Formats: sequence, structure tokens, C-alpha cells
Amino acid sequence: MYNTPMLREDALQGRVIIVTGGGTGLGKSMAQYLLQCGANTVITSRKLEVLKASAIELESNAQGTKCLPIACDIRNHLDVENLLQEAIAHYGYVNGLINNAAGNFISPTERLKPKAFDVVTDIVLRGTYNMTLTLGKYWIEKNIPASVLNIVTTYASTGSGYVVPSAMAKAGVETMTKSLAVEWAKYKIRMNAIAPGPFPTQGAWSRLFPKGLEELYDPIKRIPVGRYGNHQELANLAAYLLSDYAAFINGETVTIDGGEWLRGAGEFNDLEKIPAHMWDLIEATIRKKNEG
Repeated sequence: MYNTPMLREDALQGRVIIVTGGGTGLGKSMAQYLLQCGANTVITSRKLEVLKASAIELESNAQGTKCLPIACDIRNHLDVENLLQEAIAHYGYVNGLINNAAGNFISPTERLKPKAFDVVTDIVLRGTYNMTLTLGKYWIEKNIPASVLNIVTTYASTGSGYVVPSAMAKAGVETMTKSLAVEWAKYKIRMNAIAPGPFPTQGAWSRLFPKGLEELYDPIKRIPVGRYGNHQELANLAAYLLSDYAAFINGETVTIDGGEWLRGAGEFNDLEKIPAHMWDLIEATIRKKNEG
């Protein structure tokens, strides 16, 4: 079943993995499954009280693995350096990273002020390269094999109106993933990404689909499989890509969206709205023209 764990309980044993944005939403769900697969984790965001409460909850559902909450503003490289040093002091080492922290909201682009761009791009792009560069230098210096997983979006490659700062920033993260996958493979550091479709979370969902908009724009109608993603599905994929089972996967962005972006990409996909009787008329018209 799609909502059940996929890997063995020791699949990530010996791993210490930092999850940015790990106190809530999809980050928390991924951290939970990493713990269940035998990894110790560090969850980080700017809200320490939220992190502490989440860490207690996550450890209570784990099998003896530990979750360390550390407050960090990933936009600040000194904060990131302190995060790494605190994690090493606690666990002895770090050998995994999920760059999950993000910020996003919908708006016509011409309405945005420069600060609105900065809010999104600083978290998504600056925060991701701060984390990746800081940990990467540490891994290379200490000769530690490691794996990085970046959470991007399907529109990182296609672009999308009304979320332009996010699209720009996520595209940069995806390009960084591909570039470092080649450059750092010699250090036994793998880089991959996941592009999730709709996985409802309380915080992000309310910003992207505020009250009233969901009635006008029902995202589930865009998904060929007819449902939203389950958090366990994303957690399964994340754990797999970080594990040694995926040792030959490097530089890939794996889409998990029920076919949503493919449906939107096809020029004629909206023809599904045409009723059956109208198709009969269209077919008759085409045949008549072909016979002529």
C-alpha cells in the first residue's frame, strides 16, 4: 500500500541526517521515517519551541533513534556553521542532508515588491546553498561519504506564473543538484532531488490555496490518479534516495505527483472536458473532410 513504510528498519542505520524545515509538514514526515529506518536526525528551523515539541513526538514513535532540535536561520551562513558544529558535538558526525525548508505564496508578479522576492529566494536558494556548501566542505575535508536530497518542484523545470520567485529559486536548486552530482561524485557525495506534486500540509497549503481559491481552482482535478499524495509516499522515496539502495542514482530529479505536470504539459489534455456525444460529431466532421 502507498501509505505504508517501504524499507527495512535498519536501512539507514549509521546515518545522521539533517532535515531543514523538519519541525512541521513534509519535513517532519520525512524525519519521522528516517528515524524509523534507523537514522538519527537533526531537525532545524527558526522556531525552537516548535522543533522541541516535534522532536519529542518523533522520538516517541521511533525505535530508539534520536532526534536533535536545533534552531537555525539557514539564510545566515554563520548560523549554518553553528548548526553543523552542534550536530557533530552531539552525534560525532553528519552524513546526510535533506534541503526541505521553503517559502512560497501566490501573487501576480507585478504586485510583488523586492522584499517579497527576497523572502522566498533567500530561504529556498540561499538557504539551500548555505547548507550544501557548509556540509560539503566538511565532508570533503573529513573524507566522509554522504548523500544530499533537495526538495524542488515540478515547475522548477517548466516555470509557472504566479509563483515566479519560487520557480526561479527552485530552478537554481535543481541546477545545483545536477552540477554538484558530477563535481562531487569523486568525493563519494551523491546529490539528488524530489519534485513533489500536491501533498497537503497545514501551513503551505493555506498560503497556496487560501479560502475561496480552492473552490475556483481545485488542484485535485489536475491529477490523473485522482487523489493527493500521501506523506508516507514522499517519505518512502526520500529514504530510498538517501539509502545505499540508490547508490547508482546521482543527479536525478524524481517527480512524484500522480502525473499532474504531464497532464498540464500536454497541449490537448484539456480535451477530456469534451462530452462523448460531441466526440461523435467531431469524428463525423473529420471523416467527412477526409473523404472530400
